[in-house]
Amino acid sequence: MLYLDNSATTPILPEVKDKMITYLSEEYGNPSGKYYDLAINAEAAVKEARKQLSKLLNADEKEVIFTSGATESNNILLKGVAHYYSSQGKHIITSKAEHSAVLEVCEYLEENGFEVTYLDVDQFGRINSEELKNAIRQDTILVSIIWGNNELGSLNDIEAIAHVCEGKGVFLHTDATQVVGKIPLSWKDIKGLSFLSCSAHKMHGPKGVGALVIRKDRYGKLIPLTPLFHGGGQEEGIRSGTYSVHNIVGMGEAARIANNNLEKNTKHLTLLEDRLIEILTEKFSDNITFNSDRTNKIPGVINVRFIGLNNEVLLKKLSPIIAASTGSACSSAKPSHVLQAIGLDLKEVRESIRFSFSPYTNMEDVNIFKEL
Repeated sequence: MLYLDNSATTPILPEVKDKMITYLSEEYGNPSGKYYDLAINAEAAVKEARKQLSKLLNADEKEVIFTSGATESNNILLKGVAHYYSSQGKHIITSKAEHSAVLEVCEYLEENGFEVTYLDVDQFGRINSEELKNAIRQDTILVSIIWGNNELGSLNDIEAIAHVCEGKGVFLHTDATQVVGKIPLSWKDIKGLSFLSCSAHKMHGPKGVGALVIRKDRYGKLIPLTPLFHGGGQEEGIRSGTYSVHNIVGMGEAARIANNNLEKNTKHLTLLEDRLIEILTEKFSDNITFNSDRTNKIPGVINVRFIGLNNEVLLKKLSPIIAASTGSACSSAKPSHVLQAIGLDLKEVRESIRFSFSPYTNMEDVNIFKEL
C-alpha cells in the first residue's frame, strides 16, 4: 500500500526508534533526579534533544519548551497568554483556516469573555497582512496564524505578518506543525514572531511529544504566560510534569535527521508532487480540479477535487492500495472548515482528497495512480 497521509502522521524512522528504545529499557532514569548516573544520563539526553531541535529551528535552546504535541502547545499558549494579559485586553485575532486545536481554543475563550476576530482567507487559505493590520486594535493581545496549512499546504507569509505584529506591539503565535522539518526556517530572524508550536510525529518522530518555542525578551527571560499545568516546575515552569525522555530523545533525533537532509528532502517532495499532478492531469483531465496552489507552499501536499465523486466512497475504494484522507485527522468526522473557508460549497468539499508525501516515498511508487 502506498501511504500518502503524511500530513496526518508519519512513520517513525528506524534510527529514531532505536534511540528511543535505549531510553525505554536501559536509560530509564528521571532527569529531575540528578544524583545518580541514570538521572544524569537522562538529563543529558533531554539537553541534547533540545539542542538538536533548536538547531533545526535556529532558536536558542532555552526558548524550546517540550510538550506532548502541538495541540498542547497551542492550548498552553492561547490560554496562557489570554489569562496572563487579560488586564491589557481581551481581543484575539486568528483566521478561518486554522487547525481545530487553535479554533476550538478560541471558541472556548469567547465563552469566557474574550472577543475573537476570524480573518477571511483567499482561495488557497492565506490571510492578507493588510487586513490583519486593520483588524489589530488597542485591546488586541495576540494574533495566531498557521504557518503552513495542514489541508492545502499553502504557506502564510509569516515574515510579513510578524512585521505587522511587531509594529503594532502585539504577540504573534504560529502553528508550524506542518512546516518544521519540511522547509527551511529561522526563528531568530523573524523578530516579531513570539511563539511557535510543533509536533514530532509530522517529521518521522514519535507521537506524544512536541514543543512550544517562546521568544526571550530583552532581559533574556521567556515571555511570561500562565502555565496550563502546575506541579514540579519543569520546562521553566511553563510545562510541569515528568519528562517523557524516550519521546523527547526521539523528537531530537528526528529533528537532527530532518535538518541534515532538509534540502534533499524538499527537492524530492517537490518532484513527487509534480509527478502526481502530471499523472492526475493526464488521466482525469477535466474531471478534477486542484484546491492547492502550485507555489509558495509546503512541498508534497496536494488537495484535489474529483468532480462528481464522494471523497469517503473513493477513499474506501482506494484503501487497499493507497492511504489518503479527506483533510485534518483531528476533525475527520466534519466537513472541512478549511475548504469551506476558501469558498468551496459542501458538495465540493465532499469531493476533495488530500494526498501528502514523505521524503521517503519512492518516485516509482507514484505510478500506481496510472492504474486507477
